[in-house]
Amino acid sequence: MVDAEEVPTAVVNKNKRHRKEKPWDTDDIDQWKVDPFKAEDNKGGTFTEESSFATLFPKYREKYLREVWSAVTKALESQGIACSLDLIHGSMSVRTTRKTYDPYIILKARDMIKLLARGVAIGQAVKILDDGVACDIIKIGNIVRNKERFVKRRQRIIGPDGSTLKAIELLTQCYVLVQGSTVSLMGPYKGLKEVRRIVLDCMKNIHPIYRIKELMIKRELARDPQLATESWDRFLPKFRKHHIKTSEKTAKKNERIQSKNEARAAAGLPPVEPVKEEKKKKIYTPFPPPQQPRKVDLQLESGEYFLKSHEKEAREARRRKDKQGEVTAEKQAKRAEAFVAPAEMAAPSIEEKRRRKREKANEDEGDGDDDKSRRKKKKRRTENEA
Repeated sequence: MVDAEEVPTAVVNKNKRHRKEKPWDTDDIDQWKVDPFKAEDNKGGTFTEESSFATLFPKYREKYLREVWSAVTKALESQGIACSLDLIHGSMSVRTTRKTYDPYIILKARDMIKLLARGVAIGQAVKILDDGVACDIIKIGNIVRNKERFVKRRQRIIGPDGSTLKAIELLTQCYVLVQGSTVSLMGPYKGLKEVRRIVLDCMKNIHPIYRIKELMIKRELARDPQLATESWDRFLPKFRKHHIKTSEKTAKKNERIQSKNEARAAAGLPPVEPVKEEKKKKIYTPFPPPQQPRKVDLQLESGEYFLKSHEKEAREARRRKDKQGEVTAEKQAKRAEAFVAPAEMAAPSIEEKRRRKREKANEDEGDGDDDKSRRKKKKRRTENEA
């Protein structure tokens, strides 16, 4: 009797024993894709309650909103949203209707009228109705108290000729609009997070160029598939957040010198000795230093003490402006030195050539006369000796 061949049975994990094959689930299906919400997806029918939102807009936006309100109504009607413009109270409102089928579209409509109130154009604001686009409005008015400092830091977000703002938009794939005391953003959620971080750091006196440089490095690293599972900390720049103490500076300097000496020793070169600064010996005097005048004494001497508060502010602003003008003029002069053309030797004219020729001839004649006089003196000297 021949034994039947034993067929080896695969050991199935007890956690996967009830799993079944899914022939329809293939690798080419994007599991993270969000399909658009259509009217047939709403199985519940019309909404039982009406939802509405309203927002105020400034007076200078009234003319523009009246011109484009027909386009706003047309864009929201396709989504089943009703809107109204109240010019008396200066407000815009949106609400759901019986034709509304998407429960989330009312929040998108609310964001749209908020963006319109903050100065965003209608062509850009309509894009917020798409599922892949989100918005954020950053309030920057209460971060900096000083008005001049606030204006300078807000201008730093825009940059010269809008270059900084353009770089932020390209790196984050977001639309950025700086208007008054707010910054309006539109784009993907990841980009909005990066822009919010850049704007808030800029208002806290951290220049946007540091974050822009970091984003550029991250974009280059994302293209390398080998670095997908590794940490990028060693590639990103590390900026100093606080001032280092003198002892820490000395320790870091000694570490650099030690590492340099090790490298020189490996190459067979003599080590580098640290340069010691000679301290100047102070001359001892038993008399105390003269008493310095107080701040009030200096103000009484210059007459500033008797000025009013607004006169003092105007004087300080004028002094600061003059100083800025001097520094700007020096920088412009320094930049202009690179564009100064070198002195060129012009070709001599015919009169110049003739004058040089005459001068050379006169010099030759003078040399000849000197030789004759020397010969005569030598001849007389020899005759006298004889």
